[in-house]
Amino acid sequence: MEFLRPATLAEALAAKAERPAAVPIAGGTDVMVELNFDHRRPEALLDLTRVGELAEWSTTDGTVRLGAGVPYSRVITELGESLPALAMASRTVGSPQIRNRGTVGGNLGAASPAGDTHPVLLALDARIEVASVRGTRLIRAEEFYVGVKRHALEPDELITAVHLPAHAGPQQFAKVGTRNAMVIAVCSFALSLRDGRVGAAIGSAAPTPRRAREAEDFLAAELPWTSAEPLPDSLKRRFGDLAAAAAAPIDDVRGSAAYRKHALGVLARRTLTWAWDEHRTGERACA
Repeated sequence: MEFLRPATLAEALAAKAERPAAVPIAGGTDVMVELNFDHRRPEALLDLTRVGELAEWSTTDGTVRLGAGVPYSRVITELGESLPALAMASRTVGSPQIRNRGTVGGNLGAASPAGDTHPVLLALDARIEVASVRGTRLIRAEEFYVGVKRHALEPDELITAVHLPAHAGPQQFAKVGTRNAMVIAVCSFALSLRDGRVGAAIGSAAPTPRRAREAEDFLAAELPWTSAEPLPDSLKRRFGDLAAAAAAPIDDVRGSAAYRKHALGVLARRTLTWAWDEHRTGERACA
């Protein structure tokens, strides 16, 4: 196995073009586990830790461009105000050591249905920036996940950044796990309320992370956007039912399909309560 270590993005893209089978590695929190358990043996590893361009973020015209190599710990400390739901999801990832190494770009590269940041990217309608020696393109988050641990990248492309709306209204993330920390999600849910629009997405409860379209449409139509009143329980229950209906879960060692659907309904109702409280009071509720 060869170890390629470019120093710039241009060098990384050239290496990926020459060796399309090379597996990118930054934090290594997923790739190293697969290597240690002999689940994969790529012909080469493409180490991106020296590529400084990937470890930067910026805000332009209300959009955050988050470099693929920015670790979760920096998302939490530097972007908690502008990307609150992504910061919430980042806090649930692994241990402090993993959060110091792991990245949103790596989460996308693994494309696991249980990846913690995926529901947030879907709920915020993020764009995934990918690049190759042929150029750069943006992929909607909804079109990025094409199967179990499969994504829409071409063999010569690398994930370079994620584009998300800054300060995009009340938003929440919550997940259920078999313990309180360092756990793979049994299921997860993200919610965004912005300008009369609703973004709602589920994780770890279908072959890919996915948006709950019927739940979004229902809530966007039924929310009393100009009111400061609490929401009726009937509306929350219907939203929870529609969110759960979007799932296509399986039974596995972490939980049954029936439990995942039940838990998603609970998470949808809770995140809606918290997000709506922020909408009507202007004070953020913590998940």
